[in-house]
Amino acid sequence: MSVCALLCAQLGLLTVVAGTAYAEPGPGGPGTGSESGVRAPAGPPDGGPDDGTEAAAGEAGAAEDPESAARLEELRGRIEALHDRAESATEKYNAAGERAERQRSEIVRLAQAIVRTRSQKETLADRMGAMARAQYRGSGLPPGARLVLEDDPEAFLRDLGLLGKGDEAAGRLIGKLRRAEKDLDAYAEEATGRWAKLEADRKRKAAAKKSVETELAKAEKLESRLAAGERERLRRLEERTARLRQTRWLATGVLEEIDGRASERGKKAVAYAMAQLGKDYEWGAEGPDTFDCSGLTLRAWEAAGITVPRTSQEQWKRLRRVEITGMRPGDLIVYKADASHVGMYVGDGVMVHAPRTGRQITTAGAGSLPILGVVRPDA
Repeated sequence: MSVCALLCAQLGLLTVVAGTAYAEPGPGGPGTGSESGVRAPAGPPDGGPDDGTEAAAGEAGAAEDPESAARLEELRGRIEALHDRAESATEKYNAAGERAERQRSEIVRLAQAIVRTRSQKETLADRMGAMARAQYRGSGLPPGARLVLEDDPEAFLRDLGLLGKGDEAAGRLIGKLRRAEKDLDAYAEEATGRWAKLEADRKRKAAAKKSVETELAKAEKLESRLAAGERERLRRLEERTARLRQTRWLATGVLEEIDGRASERGKKAVAYAMAQLGKDYEWGAEGPDTFDCSGLTLRAWEAAGITVPRTSQEQWKRLRRVEITGMRPGDLIVYKADASHVGMYVGDGVMVHAPRTGRQITTAGAGSLPILGVVRPDA
């Protein structure tokens, strides 16, 4: 299909049906990823100077006064920025929570090791005491005098050999006791450090929570000032902006090069994600009733038998990266320069994601947000 024809097809406002079941990319035309309330990114997905917002604002202004259209676009940008900051803070909150959980697990492990080592130390000390008492009872006379007085010299020599072995055993016990003491000191020092990190992570988590709540409150305040008609126009403006961005992404011809087929586990992950369509976004949530963006991808791949990192940043950092042209259904598309959003590719130029507060899990154009890159959990 020529770029001109593709643009014409996309400007016909084709939509993705949210309830569509998983299917491999086929010969049918790619979806535009239209959704109710999809967020328009702050910058263009391909780095170009035009991100589609001017065209969308112009389209919105065709039926209203230019000043009103400009004001609505300015408001859309402010609300978008607030939600972007809230989403970045959400991922920081999730990361701090994940780190805190690891610290708690390590502290429990160290506490168990301390209890175990302390018990070993007490057992060794008891054995040392018993050995010392036995040696004391048998050492009243020097060996020469005992040999003269002994009725059975051969028995005395056997006992003397055992005594030497007892000294060796005592030396080994002393060595074990010292090692146990060193282990206890090391465990206690590590536990102290872990506790300090846990407290720091708790503070970071609390700060991130406060940031999320502050940014969301600001966005809600701005939206509350709009009349019902203005809120509807704002929603349409957001949708048009997302469609135009998807159109520009498809116009690069990228979809013609994507022909990857989903793996068996990828199909399971997609099936899980698609089954959550319509559920509410909730920041910090991992299901089963509400999700944030990385909580959805976490649970989807967990349903496929693979554990992925909790946050979108860690998913981007730790999972294997693949070229966009090589992506297949089930792959995770990471968005924005700070990797603060993630969705799952489902085929035909479409992804499924949990957008933001006030929205539901939905399908959208894979290019309707600025793509940072693609990662594959089952690589």
